[in-house]
Amino acid sequence: MIFSVSRRRLVSLGSAAGGLPAAAACAVGPRARSGGPAPVRLTYGDHPSQFGELMLPPGGGPVRGVVVIVHGGFWRRTYGLELGRPLATDLAGTGLAVWNIEYRRVGGGGGWPATFDDVAAAVDLLAGEGQQATAGLDLDRVVALGHSAGGHLGAWLAVRPGLPAGAPGAGPRVRLRGVVSQAGVLDLVDAAERGVGAGAVEDLLGGSPSAVPDRYALGSPAARVPMGVPVVCVHGTEDRNVPLRQSERFVAAARVAGDLAELVELPGTDHFAVIKPDTGAWTACRDVVERLLD
Repeated sequence: MIFSVSRRRLVSLGSAAGGLPAAAACAVGPRARSGGPAPVRLTYGDHPSQFGELMLPPGGGPVRGVVVIVHGGFWRRTYGLELGRPLATDLAGTGLAVWNIEYRRVGGGGGWPATFDDVAAAVDLLAGEGQQATAGLDLDRVVALGHSAGGHLGAWLAVRPGLPAGAPGAGPRVRLRGVVSQAGVLDLVDAAERGVGAGAVEDLLGGSPSAVPDRYALGSPAARVPMGVPVVCVHGTEDRNVPLRQSERFVAAARVAGDLAELVELPGTDHFAVIKPDTGAWTACRDVVERLLD
């Protein structure tokens, strides 16, 4: 794997500113864009939000790796995995299998520990009941791609091997090869103290850092370094939803701990450009995914 530990600024981005699963149930999901294959819906529990959409490359071509997409929305149920569908279509078109996951969110049965349990179970489904549906994917080549709150959850998935027994997400069946955090909320203590998401972190964990410190210690990626896998943070300088400071602090902490970590800084780019397939910001994210899978 070619990987550099650095801080990079990308210019000329064009329009960039702008608990183990239950038995899997399969169904046909919404039709992919551009005439691609329809994703397969797999469930990992009984709650309506405990499912994901698996998309394989069109034409039955070879699969070069697996990308787990984790959508954002400050862990609240306002947004769902529909945010990840355009990205899934784009990635599948390059020969990647894509597992676009939903999970219980705050206001819909989520929070601590349900949200964490769900994303862990969703990924572990790839090694369990979903193995037949996934056509024997190479689970040594799995990368998480998460935006905003999804960036937090994607990075947290990578820390699971180091979690103590009995903690939410401990004992993973699938270990990540790397993480791409798109404007992720990676330091939950700092985010709570600075009011990122207008109380979203406290809603997720059920209290402030002083009230439930153990939850922050287990749930914040910045508190779990070293992670043992590379993490690339792609973040716009004009992000008004999740400050660039979040990625800066995480990368600094990870590097001090000995991890491979990188900040790809996108000048003039806002919070949402990284999840719009027609932007240079998304191209930068896709390129990082490719690099982590090399």
